[in-house]
Amino acid sequence: MQAGMIDNPLRSRTDLQQAVRTLFSPLKAHFSPGRARVKLGHTAAVYPARTAELEGFARPLWGLVPLAAGGGEFDDWELYRTGLTHGSDPQHPEYWGPTGNRDQAYVEMAALGFALALIPERVWEPLKPHARANLAAWLGQINRAKLVDNNWQFFRVLVNLGLARVGAESDAASLSAALAQIDAFYLGDGWYSDGPTMRRDYYVPFAMHYYGLLYAGLAGGDPQRADRLRERAAAFAPQFAHWFAADGAALPFGRSLTYRFAQGAFWGALAFANVEVLPWGVIKGLALRHLRWWFRRPIAHNDGCLAIGYAYPNLNLAEGYNGPASPYWALKFFLPLALSDEHPFWLAEEAPLPELPSVHHQPHAGMILCRDRAGAHVFALSGTQHMPKLRHGAEKYAKFAYSTAFGFCVSSGANGLSQTACDSMLALTDDGDHYRLREEPLETTFEGDMLRSLWKPWPEVEIETWLLPCLPWHVRVHRLRTKKSLLSSEGGFAAARPEGVDEGALRHQGEGFALASYPIGWSGIRDLRAKRKGEIINIAPNTNLLYPRTVIPALLGWHLPGEHWLATAVLALPGEGAWLEVWNDPPSLPDLGRGLRHHPPRTVLYRPLLKKLPSYVQKFVSVANRVLKH
Repeated sequence: MQAGMIDNPLRSRTDLQQAVRTLFSPLKAHFSPGRARVKLGHTAAVYPARTAELEGFARPLWGLVPLAAGGGEFDDWELYRTGLTHGSDPQHPEYWGPTGNRDQAYVEMAALGFALALIPERVWEPLKPHARANLAAWLGQINRAKLVDNNWQFFRVLVNLGLARVGAESDAASLSAALAQIDAFYLGDGWYSDGPTMRRDYYVPFAMHYYGLLYAGLAGGDPQRADRLRERAAAFAPQFAHWFAADGAALPFGRSLTYRFAQGAFWGALAFANVEVLPWGVIKGLALRHLRWWFRRPIAHNDGCLAIGYAYPNLNLAEGYNGPASPYWALKFFLPLALSDEHPFWLAEEAPLPELPSVHHQPHAGMILCRDRAGAHVFALSGTQHMPKLRHGAEKYAKFAYSTAFGFCVSSGANGLSQTACDSMLALTDDGDHYRLREEPLETTFEGDMLRSLWKPWPEVEIETWLLPCLPWHVRVHRLRTKKSLLSSEGGFAAARPEGVDEGALRHQGEGFALASYPIGWSGIRDLRAKRKGEIINIAPNTNLLYPRTVIPALLGWHLPGEHWLATAVLALPGEGAWLEVWNDPPSLPDLGRGLRHHPPRTVLYRPLLKKLPSYVQKFVSVANRVLKH
């Protein structure tokens, strides 16, 4: 990490202005000779290298544009004016190229449209007439192409807002059609879907609402729509606050986590559109605590450029669309720098969150949000979401629980529990070699305080899972119906495994329990029926999002054909508190036979057409032979 990132207190508008300059500074050495591309590495994405280098050029603008709009100093606008001139010139070797349908370049066009709309005096007016014509023509391609049917519709909106602002040819019909399509994604209660999917992840706050609030702040000629977008964001904000811990950490969940502090960009976007749904001090506190949490982590390479990863550089978690410059979407956080220092967001003193309920249901997300009294640990019980075709889709969407303090793991290979890294999952095998997990629920329901899901890892194996908050614990109950013999491993939260500690004194395992009590936090799991064997499993490095070295407490079992009930209590507590009393007082065993079957009527959230599930086959050898002996 650069000294400027570590030393910056990140409390004032001036601090954040300096943070943007610090983040941009190491990029200067990577601009191409024609200034139209920024190459930050040699790893590949699903799009061409020229687009990855356009990404490196465009994404820093999400922070630089608000910096300039608010009067902040930045001495390198000539870099961008030269790059805009050459990148949009079909005769120049650094031309960004013609675009086709669903082209990644449209993602980056949004930042350029934003720049035209907010600071034309920096990036448009100084250009020569032919450069303006080329840039307008290149951006105009977005109005003739088919876009992905999700948050990408907003990219067309932003480009046309920018073109209209500078008097270039824009397409009002395309803009209106895109806004109508976005309205179709609105679910109510402040929630969007990111297109026709079951995903309710960070694309709701840092894309759908973020761009909607940009539109509300920029489009003075559409007050009715602007008010509607503000109202939706105001409905979402109190719910989204439950995703944040007291120290600013946000809940790691879903895809695109390498965008990091974009997770908190929604709070500054509320200020940009003047939506005081919470007191300004609370909104400011949510935003700045979040940014400080990130700046305390090693999220950059040694040269200061942001790295792909989450709390440390880590290619293992990346999606196929993550290029070397993709993390710079994080700079969307700095939108409130466009506001004057007299805006109430900046004048307010940071305030903590008001006291929130310890258990909060969010049906649209299919989650039960849980937090301790101090807000030090926030975790979500999850059951409805899935994205099986995404890399590590099961891990990013279909685990039983996600935690601000313990993160989650993604597999690093397919050989054994160490590589499979099944925290907060029930993994099963029929041959001791290949394991399957919950990937895509067939049905999910809220049943009172419980979240239920039905899933089938094989056609002849059916599992019903109930998740119940019992703070600081949570309880999982599984009804397993199988026509084959199965081996299972059920994991608790992954615990950070620091170097230089007495491993023997910090690991406790036996019949029906496993507990890892490291200084960074405790993580334990109990079998409430005492049928399974507890074990602490060393996980392969760089599988967890928060910590490069972790262990998982797990319960290992063997199940013959028939019906089996599994009942599990899971505890995870950050820090070195005196938690032994809590550990020795687990929740009582639920009534598996009657209590679950006679619960109040269920509300079905999701039941797609039955179909053959895609297999998620993973190697799993080392533990199998050991457990089969029991």
